[in-house]
Formats: sequence, C-alpha cells, structure tokens
Amino acid sequence: MDLLTYLRNYEPGKLVKVANGTYCTREHDSLKISNGKWYWFSRSIGGTSALDYLIHVKGYSLPGAVEVILGRSLEKPPVSYKQPDRSVKTLLLPQRNDNSRKVTTYLRTRGIHPAILDFCYRNNLLYEGMPYHNAVFIGYDENHSPKYAALRGTVGNYKGEASGSDKQYSFNIPAMGKAETVHVFESAIDLLSYASTEYMAGRNWRREHLLSLAGVFKTARPDVVPVALQRFLKAHPETHTLNLHLDADEVGRGATAGILSGLGDRYTITDNPPKHGKDMNDELRYQLAKIKRKENQTR
Repeated sequence: MDLLTYLRNYEPGKLVKVANGTYCTREHDSLKISNGKWYWFSRSIGGTSALDYLIHVKGYSLPGAVEVILGRSLEKPPVSYKQPDRSVKTLLLPQRNDNSRKVTTYLRTRGIHPAILDFCYRNNLLYEGMPYHNAVFIGYDENHSPKYAALRGTVGNYKGEASGSDKQYSFNIPAMGKAETVHVFESAIDLLSYASTEYMAGRNWRREHLLSLAGVFKTARPDVVPVALQRFLKAHPETHTLNLHLDADEVGRGATAGILSGLGDRYTITDNPPKHGKDMNDELRYQLAKIKRKENQTR
C-alpha cells in the first residue's frame, strides 16, 4: 500500500495538502508525498510504501508495521488513491534575444555590477527573453539541465516563472569549491545585489554558496522550509551554516522564522535582513548612493 492511500484511508487528519499533487504530514512538514513516493527531507529518508513509513518514520518493527496495515485493511478495505505523475516537467524557456541590451540596462539601473552580469551571461544563468524582453534567470539540476526560470520584466513590475519551472532548482550560484556556508535570498536580483556588494568591497564573492528561493509565502504552519533550500542542502551535505538575507517585511520575517524553526537544530543559522529598505536590492542601492555622496563631497 502506498503512503498516500494509507493516510487518506486511515489517518486523514495527519495529511496536509501543500501543492497540486504534493502532500506532507501534520507532524513533519518536510516529509513530502508526491508521484507515488515519499521523502523526509529533514532526515534524508524516503520510500514508496506505507510499510516503509511506519518503520522508518513512526518507529514500528517490521512485524508491528505489517500488523497495523493488515489490521486496518481488515476493518476497512482501503480505497486506492493514485496520484497523477508529475515527476517529469517540461521547462518551456522563452526564446532568446540576439542581445541582452535591455536586460543589462535594467539591471544596471538596479545597481547590479557589470562584472556580476558578465559572469551570469557567460555561464548561461541569465539572458534576455523574447518577445517581451524579460530578464530570464535560469536554475539547473545536478546534470546542468535547465529546470527553472524566473522572469522579471524590464519595464513595469512583471514577475513570473517559465511554464514547467521546478522551484526545487531555483536560481543559484554555487561556490567555486566546497563551502560550508550558503547565503539565502528571496529573489535572483537580491542574490545578484549581494554578489555586487561583495565584489565592490574587494571580497571573493564566489567563496560561499548563493541561493535564491524563487520567492517565499506566508504560512500559518511553523517549521516550513522552502523546497529550494531543502534540495540545495541535500545536494551540498558539507553545508552547515545558513546566512539568511530575506526581506524585512511580514512575509520575509515569517519565512525566516520558519527556516529557523525547521532547521535550527541541525544548522548554524544567522538572520541578516537588509538594514536599509525592504530587500537586498534596496540595501545595494543605498550603499551605492552613499558612495556617490562621498564622491561628490570630495570634488
């Protein structure tokens, strides 16, 4: 018996729907159930059956787990619930423009340093999409296949994602070598803003991992860890320090509290929101304006 069928039939009060086709349990929000499988991200344990769940999560012995399932099946024959298979997503990237002038102009007005933009262009992390000239920020899987794309309008306030995007693989820039720290941001532009600040200060901005979360949301449940962060930590087991730079608003503070609560017992976590403005891009532009004022005073 698969876990979703077991929970829907015998413990429905413990089942929480978190997205279309994805569930978690009320006890463990990092235990995700989808595509006929389950995986407990906070413990790196997974399986397919209710038997696996009862043994590895609930602590039953094998005979005890079998007795529970058979006993409940005899009392009430289960109604099978087959989840739709969403394991394969086709990412539909916007057509690439033959140049990135509008994206470069837009991101420069946001204060992003030319050296950081050049790195992103050379490594196919960023391009200008057609026909709307949006900035397209790409996230890759472990095989360097595109799996996610954040879209940001160069005119107006448009924000979106390419169809088929998998938030697990949100825009990120890993360190040049193994690193024990990951810096966490809400958006790709916040990530690039921090990188620009580090570059302008003369520091090696590639010495530690940089991860954006493809946005965060307000939730009433505690211990909520974004899937992008869960996946990144699993892919980089050497990481033991998280430096959070989420927005200084209600949603950002709530997301920070969720990460602290969900991962604080296993990682060293520091909370470093922007000191000026709402997000890290506001912080970057504040610092640039401060530098410009000093330059004007010395003239």
